[in-house]
Amino acid sequence: MKKTLLSLAAAAALAFGANEAQAQTPYKTAIGLGIDLGDGPSLFGPQIKHSFGGANAGQAQVLFGDHFTVVGVDYSYNRPFAGTNGLGWYVGVGPQIAFANDDSAFAIRPAAGLEFKIPSAPLAMHFDWKPWWNLSDESNFEAGRFSLGFKFTLR
Repeated sequence: MKKTLLSLAAAAALAFGANEAQAQTPYKTAIGLGIDLGDGPSLFGPQIKHSFGGANAGQAQVLFGDHFTVVGVDYSYNRPFAGTNGLGWYVGVGPQIAFANDDSAFAIRPAAGLEFKIPSAPLAMHFDWKPWWNLSDESNFEAGRFSLGFKFTLR
C-alpha cells in the first residue's frame, strides 16, 4: 500500500511538473518584427525567439536604423503570471554588436519585460526595458532604451 501511494504521488508530481513547464512556454518558436526605441536612434528588424524548455528561451535579432545596424542575441528566463491566460514576464541579458559607418561597438543589454501570447491566435507581443551598456572605447550606460516585438508563433 505504501509503495502504491508513493507511486501515485510521484506520478502526480511528474504530471504537475509537465503542465507547469508547458504553461511557462506558450509557444516553441516565434518570428516577427522587433522595434528598439528610446534615447538615440530607433531601430527596426527581424527577430526570432525559441524556447529551450521550461522557463529558458533565446532570442536573436538584426535591427536597422539610420546608418546603424545592431546584431544581438539574448537569453531570457520566462514565467507566466498566475491566473492569466497568455500573459507572462521575463528577465534576461545578451551581447549586442552595433555597426555605424566605419565604427563598431560591443554592448551588454539586460532586459525586463512583459509578453502576451494571444490564446486563440498564433500571435504574441512583448514590451521591455532594455538599457544599452556600451563596453567599447567610450563606455556608457543608456537607461532610456525599450523594445517592442510583434511575433507570429510556431509550434
